[in-house]
Amino acid sequence: MKHSAILKILALLLFFGALHISLPVLAKATDAPSTVNGGIELPSPPSVSARCAVLYCPEADTVLYERNGEVRCGMASTTKILTALIAIECLPLSMPISIPKEACGIEGSSLYLQAGEILTVEQLLYGVLLRSANDAASALAIACDGSVEAFAEHMNRRAAELGAIDSHFVNPHGLDDPAHYTTALDLSKLTRAAMENETFRSIVCQKTYTIPSDGEIYRVLQNHNKLLWRYPDAIGVKTGFTKKCGRCLVSAAERDGVELYAVTLDAPSDWSDHKALLDYGFSLMENKKLAETGDLLFSAPVAGGKTDQVYLTNNEEMRAVLRRDAPCLTLRYEYNRPLTAPIRKGEVLGTVYLMEGDKVRASSSLVAQRAVDPALGRRSLLSRLTKLFHK
Repeated sequence: MKHSAILKILALLLFFGALHISLPVLAKATDAPSTVNGGIELPSPPSVSARCAVLYCPEADTVLYERNGEVRCGMASTTKILTALIAIECLPLSMPISIPKEACGIEGSSLYLQAGEILTVEQLLYGVLLRSANDAASALAIACDGSVEAFAEHMNRRAAELGAIDSHFVNPHGLDDPAHYTTALDLSKLTRAAMENETFRSIVCQKTYTIPSDGEIYRVLQNHNKLLWRYPDAIGVKTGFTKKCGRCLVSAAERDGVELYAVTLDAPSDWSDHKALLDYGFSLMENKKLAETGDLLFSAPVAGGKTDQVYLTNNEEMRAVLRRDAPCLTLRYEYNRPLTAPIRKGEVLGTVYLMEGDKVRASSSLVAQRAVDPALGRRSLLSRLTKLFHK
């Protein structure tokens, strides 16, 4: 083997150094509410009325509860979660829209829009997400793609991009159609994407909104999501109902740094279901400080320095949303350059990760705690290897 190949292998070994250390001190919470798992007392899963249900923690990317989560069924106006997200992504909020006649007179919840009436995209979004207005949803769809049919194709493409592969959309409002369906799991994925959008997030948490007309108030909207009044931690998201689909609801709540999404489809007691699911989730999860800045300290070998090692530490606090009964985390690190002198104090040399299985739960830049100067009067490791393989 040529010397250049040997040096490349050595450099790669230095560059991609990794260390796996069990951290039991970070592994278990000391407080939790009745089934024992690994020494931690856990609550029993709730009983819900819903035909299909999912409870999802987005930051931990974990499904905490599932009932028929992959069963395809109608979702009524929870459809409008995706409708609103696409409209926000495609249209400026201040853009005026002249209401087309095709959007008027649609059955169900409505703003009672008139053909030729002008509203902004933002006003229509409030109509869609608070009052669940089918005419406003259609107006946005036509503004985005020219027709409801073209917008439905857009919805299907966007849903697939977001991993909702068991869903199919034929309209922007959710009125019954055999070809219009989703699953509770898919709807949780769409909700995650929507709640990552700050505009969407800021609208669905509002209890009321007023749409003015020429300075005179004539539409006062009240959010159909009663959890905003009944559940102190609620921050959204969307209701839905048709006789065929039953009562559908997607909710979001945040408590002590933990955010949860609950999805129920065909749920006679949806408000009670969501309170039970969210309380269950908050009793399972916690936002935990895993390491203060500088808590993680270890050494790594250095080539060509006055000393043969450098001390490394995390330069950021490390937190993660974890189950209270989470298993031991693993420490892993990787370098962004070979560890050769000179190294400056505070220089970022890589990243340290706290892992739960193959999932990264927290990370921080990895910095040198002290400087390492080049060796004086002696060749570096790399230079000596180079000379060796030239012989």
